[in-house]
Amino acid sequence: MAQVPAVPKLTRARHLLRTTLLGRSTPTADMLASERAALALRAAGMTRDTARQVTFLIPMVGPDQVGDWAAVVARLRTTLEQFIAQDHPDWRAAVCCQARPDLPDDPRITYLPFTDPTPGNDKWRKLRVLCEALPDLGDTPGYVISFDADDLLRQGTVREMLTRQDTGGYLVQSGYVMDVSTGDVGLADQRSLSAPMRKPFWKLCGSCAALYHDPSVPASTAFLAEMTQHEHRMFPYLAVLAGQPLQPLSRPSVLYMLNHGENFGARRGRVGYKTRFVQRYRIDDPATLDTIKADFGL
Repeated sequence: MAQVPAVPKLTRARHLLRTTLLGRSTPTADMLASERAALALRAAGMTRDTARQVTFLIPMVGPDQVGDWAAVVARLRTTLEQFIAQDHPDWRAAVCCQARPDLPDDPRITYLPFTDPTPGNDKWRKLRVLCEALPDLGDTPGYVISFDADDLLRQGTVREMLTRQDTGGYLVQSGYVMDVSTGDVGLADQRSLSAPMRKPFWKLCGSCAALYHDPSVPASTAFLAEMTQHEHRMFPYLAVLAGQPLQPLSRPSVLYMLNHGENFGARRGRVGYKTRFVQRYRIDDPATLDTIKADFGL
């Protein structure tokens, strides 16, 4: 199963106008499964309870699709160790892959086997497996975020989510992109007068949206399973359509690493412009770089 194409921007605007301003939640014939699932969640009227944990869903590339499995596993361990280092303990992570990687010994980390033999890119099928397993991973309301196996979470991010308790969830608007081949780090964030063409982090990386989820509400699980079949640029739109608008986290919260040899984007031929992005918005201040290294465990 391939990634589901994005809904055209004008169509998105029409659907949002119809739903949020006119109050119509009946799906139209041209809506995709993700949009229908969003409207079903909106109609379910999910009661908002306190979010008590953050769940990270990690689709990991299989060993037969990479050149250096040991290096891929090492990067996954670094990602997981940043979760373990968080100053708030209420998180859990699930890793889905054909082969069980060497995982840190932590009860909050779960391995889900992937047995679908269908050839081709399987990231989206793994995300569906992960989302559909949410009711089995725990019965506690919280935030759910799909997270790439080579990205890093900033220290304090779990605490911020569970302290703020935003109703719909969070969006990583500001984050860092690191070119591993050079060590350079660029800032992704909203546009400004000094950076009128800069892109926010959620347009560059899939580890960008944490949605409120209640595992006792089937429509919540179904929505996440459909939402994650799209590219990350669709996440904010679908969240609003579902009645769960996302709020930006207070500081750059995720670090996306490029050019380490096994990037998913590189296998699709889509890393070049991100490399140029790093150079265009490179951070040169030594104190800022020291803070980034400390907060991301680099």
